[in-house]
Amino acid sequence: MVHDRRNFVPGGTYFFTVMLADRRCALLTDRIDALGTAFRQCRARHPFETIAIAVLPQHLHCVWALPDGDADYPTRWSLIKRVFTRKQYHEGPRGARARKTVWQSRFWEHTIRNETDLQRHVDYIHFNPVRHGCARRAVEWPHSSFHRYVRRGWLTEDWACDDDSEAAKFGE
Repeated sequence: MVHDRRNFVPGGTYFFTVMLADRRCALLTDRIDALGTAFRQCRARHPFETIAIAVLPQHLHCVWALPDGDADYPTRWSLIKRVFTRKQYHEGPRGARARKTVWQSRFWEHTIRNETDLQRHVDYIHFNPVRHGCARRAVEWPHSSFHRYVRRGWLTEDWACDDDSEAAKFGE
């Protein structure tokens, strides 16, 4: 039997992709409040910094930095998934409550190697709603850390809007 090989770097920075089991629903954006609650509850018990995030209807991408000496991101994802799922069964729309499986059982993880790798993944996250047709421009998608980057002056609202090379960089 082949087991997934995960890279555990204490205090590491990681890029994640996490998906719903039903790729046809919009549960993550429909229940963005419940997802936020799940993240906050997890962070209270198991701290981490969210460097970047974009929540799309059926999946999310994020980059986390873990505290020094801590590499336990699987526990964090397990807790987030569990809290969000419980909210669906108790508070969510009837269709969501009827489903037994909300999340795909696995998630994709990549250990960030350096500043260039980090910047590439943050850009990917912020451009992802455009790539998936959820918005024409990154600034139009509300469920993204892109807006935090604009407020801090790290990006402008027209980031990746007029340069065709940006679309090419992300596989468009």
